Amino acid sequence: SDLQKQEERGELLQPLIFVLLVLCSVLLYFKVSLMDPGFVKPEEEEGEDKGQSVVIPQIPGDIKLRRCGYCLVKQPMRAKHCQLCQHCVRRYDHHCPWLENCVGERNHPLFIVYLSVQLVVLLWGGHVAWSGLYFEQSWEWLQHNIFLLVSFLLIFIFSIVVLLLLVSHLYLISCNTTTWEFMSHHRISYLRHSELENPFDQGLILNLWRFFC
Repeated sequence: SDLQKQEERGELLQPLIFVLLVLCSVLLYFKVSLMDPGFVKPEEEEGEDKGQSVVIPQIPGDIKLRRCGYCLVKQPMRAKHCQLCQHCVRRYDHHCPWLENCVGERNHPLFIVYLSVQLVVLLWGGHVAWSGLYFEQSWEWLQHNIFLLVSFLLIFIFSIVVLLLLVSHLYLISCNTTTWEFMSHHRISYLRHSELENPFDQGLILNLWRFFC
C-alpha cells in the first residue's frame, strides 16, 4: 500500500518526530505550570542564615535575612514574594502569565527546555506553512491560501517572541542573575550594598553547570 511504501522510504519519520515534539512541548508546559517553582515553606527557615555565606561570600555580612511582610516566612537570599501566587519563591525570576505560575529555582531549567522545544516546533511549523505556499497575483489564489498566510504570520510572530525570550534568559543564566534582579538591581539590598555589580557571577561555565546540573 501507499502507507507501506512511504514508511519504507522514511517519509513518515519526520511527521512522527514533529508530533512527538508537539506532545513533548505540551507535557513540558503542564509540568512547568503545575510544579512547585520553589515556594519557601515555614519549616525550612532553620539553618537559612548559615547557608547564605557559603553560597555568596561576596555579599556584605551585615545584610540580614528579612521576614516577608505578606506570608511572614524568613526569605532566603534571592527569594521574592509573588502576590499572584501568594508565596515567596526561591531564586525568583518572574511570574509567567502564560503558565499561571512563577518561574523560580525548581522549574526554571525546565522552563528553558520548554522554550527550546517550543521554538523548534514553531520553526518547523513555519517551514511547513511556507513550503505549502505558491504565490500568484489573483483573488482566487488569496482565497485558497489565506489560512496558510495567516498561519505563517502567527507562527512567525510567536517564533520571534519565543526566540527573544529564550536568548534573554540564556544570557541572564550565563551571568547567574534573574530577570527580577536584572530589572530591580537598584532596589535589592544585597545587590545595592555589594561591591560587585553581580556577586553571584562565577564565570560562564560554572554558572551554566550550576543552573542546569
